[in-house]
Amino acid sequence: MTFWDELLANQVLMSAVTGWVVAQVLKTIIDLALNKSFNPERLVGSGGMPSSHSATVCGMTTAAALHYGVGSFEFAVCFILSMVVMYDAMGVRRETGKQAKLLNSILLENPLKLSGEVLQEKLKEYVGHTPLQVAAGAILGIALAVFMAQYY
Repeated sequence: MTFWDELLANQVLMSAVTGWVVAQVLKTIIDLALNKSFNPERLVGSGGMPSSHSATVCGMTTAAALHYGVGSFEFAVCFILSMVVMYDAMGVRRETGKQAKLLNSILLENPLKLSGEVLQEKLKEYVGHTPLQVAAGAILGIALAVFMAQYY
């Protein structure tokens, strides 16, 4: 079997990658519908609905459960990683986005000079997720992994 055949036959990896790709495409479509303009950054950026981080790790965890069983080492590692990623998305990363939004509004009114240069670049505000965005990503990842398991 060639490298690419082995890679594409990896149920856990393909479920995770598919979860990420589908979530990013959905996120872009939702952003397009809400803002009436195409933002290519949404195809690869973090934040927004649904959470691609959650879709990725939940797809991976579900595939590991289906392939190796819930009593396996592989499932245990995937499950713990999923919990950490989703907790972080709703916690630290979400708070970082809130702080960036506040700092951007302050800097818009009062430009800050650092080393003689005016800070002009906006801080990234779409960093974390709401619990609903994380749950939507998790459901998407699980559903995709269950669907894909029929073909592995």
